[in-house]
Amino acid sequence: MKHLLGLEELSAAEIERILDAAAGYLGVGVGDVPKRDDLKGKVIANLFYEPSTRTRVSFGLAARRLGADTLDFSPSGSSTAKGETFIDTAKNIEAMGIDAVVVRHSSPGAPHLLVKYLLPHVRVVNAGDGAHEHPTQGLLDIFSIRRRLGKVAGLTVGLIGDIAHSRVARSNIHGLVKLGAKVIVCGPTTLVPSEVASLGVEIAHDLDAILPRCDVLNLLRVQFERQRSGLFPSIREYRLLFGMNGERMKRAKPGMLLLAPGPINRGVEISPDVADGPNSAILDQVS
Repeated sequence: MKHLLGLEELSAAEIERILDAAAGYLGVGVGDVPKRDDLKGKVIANLFYEPSTRTRVSFGLAARRLGADTLDFSPSGSSTAKGETFIDTAKNIEAMGIDAVVVRHSSPGAPHLLVKYLLPHVRVVNAGDGAHEHPTQGLLDIFSIRRRLGKVAGLTVGLIGDIAHSRVARSNIHGLVKLGAKVIVCGPTTLVPSEVASLGVEIAHDLDAILPRCDVLNLLRVQFERQRSGLFPSIREYRLLFGMNGERMKRAKPGMLLLAPGPINRGVEISPDVADGPNSAILDQVS
């Protein structure tokens, strides 16, 4: 496997191998655990054409904790502002001698395009391409479920919120279904396209109705930046119908695990007491 472009193209066995390998890297370079030199002598370029906190910082930290040098790029202040194309920028950075590219871009398929234009030895990792996929976040969510609950197969996982614009939802669906989980997508009718059923998931529009069935809830951010206006009446109504709060936790399955890819909008998809409560693994995911 030379590149990581999406979970749609991976088999269940390949996903399991990645998760198994990841378990061996937990805590590397943190506290008293020493760094490693798996990537010594390698140069990793982080090309982020969209804002990011967790993904960008974690890729940089991970590379350095494994001994790599990193090169960070963002379009602000770069020659992109002068009209340089995405491919020309990538090829110029490649010419400086790199071994891998981690790319986030607003256009679906941007990482696949890099694979076609960069030299064969340069590995490409998709850190989110438009509303298409976010495979490393999907792997992280599945890893968190497996670590907390001991398994994935047989669990019921609810993906709540803006399914239509969520690359995280798509990667989660591909990975969870392949590993044997039951997936329910739930949100306003305007944010849950009917065609998502073809991916092997159940569609629901009533969070309270599905709560008792779910072992895990993954609370997706409402992506206002990708939407046209009018997809739901108001933030207040969204919070009342789909926001996770203390009252809903009382009606949920005991021990239900709460995930969120971040950034979280406190008081919209999740209340502060629940975000910081014992069922939440939001910061554990970041770690």
